Amino acid sequence: MTQRIDNRTRRREPGERTATFTAFGLAAEASPLSPGLYVVATPIGNLQDVSFRALNVLASADAILAEDTRVTKTLLAHYGITTPLVAYHEHSNDAVRERMVHRIREGQSLALVSDAGTPLVSDPGYKLVQAAIEEGLPVTPIPGPSAVLTALVASGLPTDRFFFEGFLPPKSTARRARLAELAAIPGTLMLFEGPHRLPDMLADAAAVLGERQAVVARELTKMFETIRRGTLPELAAQFAEEGPPKGEIVVLIGEATKQMHAEKADAALDGKLESALRNHSIKDAAALVAAELGLPKREVYARALELAKRNV
Repeated sequence: MTQRIDNRTRRREPGERTATFTAFGLAAEASPLSPGLYVVATPIGNLQDVSFRALNVLASADAILAEDTRVTKTLLAHYGITTPLVAYHEHSNDAVRERMVHRIREGQSLALVSDAGTPLVSDPGYKLVQAAIEEGLPVTPIPGPSAVLTALVASGLPTDRFFFEGFLPPKSTARRARLAELAAIPGTLMLFEGPHRLPDMLADAAAVLGERQAVVARELTKMFETIRRGTLPELAAQFAEEGPPKGEIVVLIGEATKQMHAEKADAALDGKLESALRNHSIKDAAALVAAELGLPKREVYARALELAKRNV
């Protein structure tokens, strides 16, 4: 079913509460909302990054569904918003979700927020949005801050194609296996990582992905914001020496260069030829490998000659 997006707000009913928020020392009256679920992006650090539309929704909603109510209270207090808070997080069960859907069905407007940034991006909320859509209830995105995009535009890495992975597996073996799967993606890789795991993750990334350019962005929009750039081996060495940093971290890894692809292809060719040369003549080994890899026989034969001479 196609849902029509309508950015208009409804008129306030007689006797309905007047919602307000405070910005720049001035109190503003919030426009009333139509019933529905509002997915609201909130600041990732600097409270001034919130939009006026987000403040309007947070002030006018019947309730705010917060990942951690203690965190969201700080934002609401800063802007003088008194909307009731309801805890909604990754451990919320189906019964809680059904109660939220019922409230919307009964005509309420609910605002969904995460601790920071845009909800549903490595945060809970997907199941609630899905449940509301299945019930035919309006779901309205209120765009705003995102740690992923903030890091990307400041990274200096290509922005035309990117892939957000979220958190990698915590164990090294599984992490390396996943990095190997991501290696062929044609674009900038974007990851979240915990501070205590960052040095080990960078070491695994350097081992699997090699000399790719990378960025470690920490505490974005906050007082101690830092953006560290370099190759994966360089960054891995730096954080191995310094130890785990503090704060929220986004890691970006650039796409493999043409030279890196060529070196990998050469290494694969050499491996195949060396294996074949153990049991076949140079001519036969070259023919077998050329057929397997779909490469010109003349080029493969020339490389086989070089390897045979080197191993004499």
